[in-house]
Amino acid sequence: MNRTTLSLIAATTALAAVTGFAALSAPAAPGADTTGTAARLPVERTSLTCPAPSTSDLAETSYTSFTPVTKGADDKGEAELRAATAESGTEDDGKGDGGKGNDDKPVVQPEKPGTPATGETSGGDAPALVGTAEGRFAPGWTVQQTTEVAAGTGRGLLGVNCAAPDTEFWFPGASTSADRTDYVHLTNPDDSAAVVDIELYGKDGALESTVGEGVTVPPHGAEAILLSTLTDEQQTDLTVHVSVRSGRVGAAVQALDDKIGGDWLTAATDPAGNLVLPGIPKDATVVRLVLFAPGDTDADLKVQLASPSGLITPAGHETVHVKAGMTTGVDLGDVTRGEAGSLVLTPTGRSVPVVAAVRVVRGKGGEQETAFIPATSPVGARATAADNRAKGSTLSLAAPGETAKVKVTASAGSEGGTEVSKTYTIKGGTTQNVEVPVPGGLKGTYALTVEPVSGGPLYAARTLTPTEDDDVSAFTVQTLPDDRGTVAVPEAEQDLSVLQP
Repeated sequence: MNRTTLSLIAATTALAAVTGFAALSAPAAPGADTTGTAARLPVERTSLTCPAPSTSDLAETSYTSFTPVTKGADDKGEAELRAATAESGTEDDGKGDGGKGNDDKPVVQPEKPGTPATGETSGGDAPALVGTAEGRFAPGWTVQQTTEVAAGTGRGLLGVNCAAPDTEFWFPGASTSADRTDYVHLTNPDDSAAVVDIELYGKDGALESTVGEGVTVPPHGAEAILLSTLTDEQQTDLTVHVSVRSGRVGAAVQALDDKIGGDWLTAATDPAGNLVLPGIPKDATVVRLVLFAPGDTDADLKVQLASPSGLITPAGHETVHVKAGMTTGVDLGDVTRGEAGSLVLTPTGRSVPVVAAVRVVRGKGGEQETAFIPATSPVGARATAADNRAKGSTLSLAAPGETAKVKVTASAGSEGGTEVSKTYTIKGGTTQNVEVPVPGGLKGTYALTVEPVSGGPLYAARTLTPTEDDDVSAFTVQTLPDDRGTVAVPEAEQDLSVLQP
């Protein structure tokens, strides 16, 4: 093979790496206009990880997989979720399969885009899952894991969007207080081991610990690390930083409380000076804001609530000061006062990157339940919430800046039904709980797809409550960032100089 051929292969390989599995296009004809924005093409492969749902024998877990129909996507492909085959602590069960039993069978295997696929499991020994979608199933592939636990620590409704693997995660809102049992779950979807560092930051800065250094997550395996084993200190508010030395993992924190239920705390968006935390339920009785500034500079932030009528400043909590390297917790009480709301954090002066999340409590006395809402990125081109029911789903849309127009589509049901769409206008500076469209003739569960049409940045969150009793306080909230269903492919001119020996 000559050097000219090798140079051409190298150039093509580099372009393929940039596109992130998007289909490659031939260069434009000589003399063609190659200026302008990069084209966006559907991704061709997506990986997701789902943490082990619960250790409770009373747990009932459902999985809902959904891929929106995407224009330009491949007409072939497949997707499936399988048990993590190297689950920590697995013992051989005498079946000659390394202790997997029937784990080699997919837990969920969708048949076509546009229609949800579901799976179920029960008990406290359900494993973490790893999954891959290719071709027509890859763009915007979304999987919701929903668990109901009837009693005990962390009882209630726990929901999490199965996450794409990455190399860094921030979790403000964790805790090692006496009433909390928090685990950080790490899932490795790849063929080689991942090495991970876990750092904890409390009100006075970093907590001393060497136990969280160099945690090995085996190939296609999972680890759940109890935070209280990483430190002897009891801290009401902690920020967990997960950084990956080699490989990549999916990560989530399971936060379980002895008295007020529990839920999954998903990773906050990357540190930024401006943050939005959408979808605080209108009947929230306690809202606790937790922030962390990862750099060397203190942050001062203005706190506002985007309500249905506009931006308001909570009395007594107009600003918050966050010391560099320290976790700050602020109890905002019932800040929504019976109306839908989203927290909007902006710098009072110099912009300093921070991460943030809120712990939300609904109900009173022994009927209280907890959920978490991390700061999130805008919807972008499209976002999806899977596992919606005929009753019990609330979609919250926030436009903290300019007015935004948005299209919301309810998919066909997992067991039948007809897709339906509605368009909403969200006034600038407000949050609206919109009337969720429901598929005609719905059977089973369905997905909601959110697509901004025009206007400013839009943020979204979905609240899910049990359907059998409207009076219970159990709930879970999932934010809806962009589903990363498409990737920008840079336009390029032919440059024959790369072929020169």
